[in-house]
Amino acid sequence: MAKSPLPDKFQAGYLDRLDGRTLIAADLRVRWQEFTDDLGGADRLSYAQRSLVERALWLEHWLHLQEQALANDTPEEFDAGKWTQAVNSLQGILVKLGLERRQKDVTDLQSYIAGRTRADG
Repeated sequence: MAKSPLPDKFQAGYLDRLDGRTLIAADLRVRWQEFTDDLGGADRLSYAQRSLVERALWLEHWLHLQEQALANDTPEEFDAGKWTQAVNSLQGILVKLGLERRQKDVTDLQSYIAGRTRADG
């Protein structure tokens, strides 16, 4: 199995330390954006929620590497027990964060104009 640029064990803040020139960094940053957008936007998430998103992305990548080992016919690199624990952990995180998309708070145009008029007036 190819070595991942991610840490072997989860380390908070790993996304910010990835070499942005790598495909995995680009992929994870896109996934981060999609994940946080589905939750209503990163700016609306608490620290705990952002932390859970980071962990979910790490687990997702680790699971992918394990599944690649099976697909590449290197089952000795696959650990069924750890894979099962990781799937269960990921499921728990996803349930905690919610599986439904949430809309971002967007001010409608009339409210924006009314607010600007009050501020200017």
